[in-house]
Amino acid sequence: MKISDVKELLEAEVLSGEEHLGRDVFSACGCDMMSDVLAFAKDQAVLLTGLVNPQVVRTAEMMDMVCIVFVRSKKPTGAILQLAESSGIVVMATDIRMYEACGRLYINGLRGEKHLEHV
Repeated sequence: MKISDVKELLEAEVLSGEEHLGRDVFSACGCDMMSDVLAFAKDQAVLLTGLVNPQVVRTAEMMDMVCIVFVRSKKPTGAILQLAESSGIVVMATDIRMYEACGRLYINGLRGEKHLEHV
C-alpha cells in the first residue's frame, strides 16, 4: 500500500512530508505506548497514535517507520514536525479514532507484522 492510500482511507491531512506519499508501507501499528512500538513494530510501517510528543518521532525513526498518523484530532507542534521532516517521515492527522483507523487499514489490506509472517 502507498502512503497516499493511507491518507485517503483515513481522510487524513498531510502535515509534513507530502513529497513522500508515493512510498510503500507494508504494515501498521496502532499504539500510544512507545515501548510496545519498540517491541512489536517492523520497518516500512505506519504508526497510528494519539500521543503527541517528540518521542513518537524518535521511536518511529529508530524502527525505520516511514509514516506517523496522529488520530483523534491530535496535532503535533512545529518542533515535532521539524523533527519528522529531518528524518524523512510523513506526518498526517485524522479526526478518526484509533480503533476505526486501524480497522480501515486492515480491511484494505494493510496488516500487522504477525500476519505478514504467515502470508
